[in-house]
Amino acid sequence: MTTLDRTAFLKRGTVSLAALTAMAGPFGGLVARAANGPKTALQNGGYGPLGPIPEIDSGQVLLHLPEGFQYRVLSRGARGVVAGDLMSDGFTTPGRSDGMGAESWRGRTRLIRNHEILGDPGHFGPAATAYDARSGGGTTTLELTRDNRVAASWTSLNGTNFNCAGGVTPWGSWLTCEETVNGPDANLTFDVPPRLLDLDEKHGYMFEVPFGQGPDELVLREPIRNAGRFAHEAMAVDPATGIVYETEDDFAYWSGLYRYIPPNNPFRDKRVEDGGRLQVLGVVPPGASEPETINLSNGQEVGVTYRVAWIDIEDPDPAIPVGTPNDPAVRTLFQGQAEPQGAAQFSRLEGIDYFGRRMYLVSTEGGKSASGNGSAGFGEGFGQVWVYDINHETLTLLFESPGKDVLDLPDNVVVSPRRKSLLLCEDSTGDNFLRGLTQDGLLFDFALNRFPGALGDEFAGATFSPDTQTLYVNLQATAITYAIWGPWQRGLL
Repeated sequence: MTTLDRTAFLKRGTVSLAALTAMAGPFGGLVARAANGPKTALQNGGYGPLGPIPEIDSGQVLLHLPEGFQYRVLSRGARGVVAGDLMSDGFTTPGRSDGMGAESWRGRTRLIRNHEILGDPGHFGPAATAYDARSGGGTTTLELTRDNRVAASWTSLNGTNFNCAGGVTPWGSWLTCEETVNGPDANLTFDVPPRLLDLDEKHGYMFEVPFGQGPDELVLREPIRNAGRFAHEAMAVDPATGIVYETEDDFAYWSGLYRYIPPNNPFRDKRVEDGGRLQVLGVVPPGASEPETINLSNGQEVGVTYRVAWIDIEDPDPAIPVGTPNDPAVRTLFQGQAEPQGAAQFSRLEGIDYFGRRMYLVSTEGGKSASGNGSAGFGEGFGQVWVYDINHETLTLLFESPGKDVLDLPDNVVVSPRRKSLLLCEDSTGDNFLRGLTQDGLLFDFALNRFPGALGDEFAGATFSPDTQTLYVNLQATAITYAIWGPWQRGLL
């Protein structure tokens, strides 16, 4: 594997606007469109208007979709006092379904699903395999038939904490992320008021779960500590190098974009090993030679492009004093090590996905404030989508929402396998949509949550099947997993 370190990159000089415009790929028309603001795709991306569609088995309207699409509820997890579906391993399906990834397995599809659960009521799955017996998060695996029915489901990781999103690797595994650093040291949650958690192990790490792990092959898995201890959100792997890109979702401060360079060859070993190198992204302002700490949420114009430098993190697993509340504990790495060296500031980085030597990043609360005066601070915007170009080492703003009626707090993202548009999961307090975004910044709607009694629940974990014909997505708090299929060829997904 070859990587570009900070010194080598800075010797390359600046990237001109003319050179950026001339680059091959999806940005050919981006710069010319920048001054025109957001635009919507014609005929709602080719799919036409959304309307009420009954679920194929129950006949109940749970989603609004374009005409011709169908869907099935695959699984129901625990929700309050309501127990989840019984899995094949005898445990009930846990709640708060979040990030997911899909892979082909012996003629079927295996879907690995995160569960964003803190310490209560403790682990699901066998006690012998729980990383922390007092912690409630982890992953479950669903094995699906070709007609989108569940053939089997089981625990595939347990005893982790608040597993949010993650990413599929090219070598056949799912990297799952803990979005909190709770542990024996940081033992106060981010709830209001905070709760005391009595945990046995430190959390805030990345874990790896093979898609080939069957229901009788569950083992105790250890975290990849050198990939950082912070509020992990999602990950995406560069298939050329095996480098893992990681987003951070800090609810109370700025977040960073990190990358983990494994010490091994993960393509050969079929796994990511601990002991590698962690770096954070910095941007170099025009005319400067070193990265500077810049607020990328404030005063940015669509099409703006920065040169990128990667900054080494000396201590990826920093010590946290016992009794530290979660929010300041989360900032131990970014505010203590990354930011003083010039790390770029994002307002909550959540979704990330890879396509064509580019990483697509979602800044959930990035952008101008509701007043539109450009003076947004942390957490005041409606959402941005950034693109990191791996070959040219640049960062470009692809889209910024001007208001909640256009795009409201995008979270998870997936690149569609056919047209290479982005599909964004909204996480707002109002109506939540799945919205498409083309490579040149055109927005359109694809789905609207209409689950009775849970209209404000967020979409999460959108991912496509290996044969590209089915979209899997969760309603997080409702703990519903959907399969959606139909005439994809008709539109921009």
